Amino acid sequence: MRWLQLCLLLVLLPLAACSLSGKTTTYSLEPRTVYTLGGGDTIRVKVYGDETVAGSYRVDDAGTVSMPLIGQLYVSGRTTAQTAAAIAAALANGFVRNPDVAVEIESYRPFFIQGAVKGAGQFPYVSGMTVRAAVSTAGGYSDTANRQRATIYRKVGEQMQKSVVDLDFPIFPGDTIVIAERWL
Repeated sequence: MRWLQLCLLLVLLPLAACSLSGKTTTYSLEPRTVYTLGGGDTIRVKVYGDETVAGSYRVDDAGTVSMPLIGQLYVSGRTTAQTAAAIAAALANGFVRNPDVAVEIESYRPFFIQGAVKGAGQFPYVSGMTVRAAVSTAGGYSDTANRQRATIYRKVGEQMQKSVVDLDFPIFPGDTIVIAERWL
């Protein structure tokens, strides 16, 4: 009887050590970064005291918006605060004295999901989405899906980055999520 207990202890001890390894998950993508504008986003611009420029503007594929009094303005890769400052600077250049500009995101560009989901495709992004919410938006997993991890492709600067993440990892507009199939 003592031998059985000793053998059981020897088998369970290494398994217990595995669960206490304290290994943290690291990703090549930053889970929290400042959102920058890109093609497909729609921004709402308000200029206090002047309604000529106020309105909604869609960022085109070239990363620009076309606005009255200003014309084409490149906004891709800028935050909303940087875009507001650029609009204010353009308006101050002979059109509006001391412009006070506010920019907010009216609608985000879509995200994409493919692989082992029921309804792969392009979907509207909602602020704060995670991989788990994106899978739900796509109709859930297929029968053969890997339900533990996903691969995200995200454009960072001029480069596309790939990272394998867990289901609670936050996604951004423009991300492409790939759900792999499991083999067992």
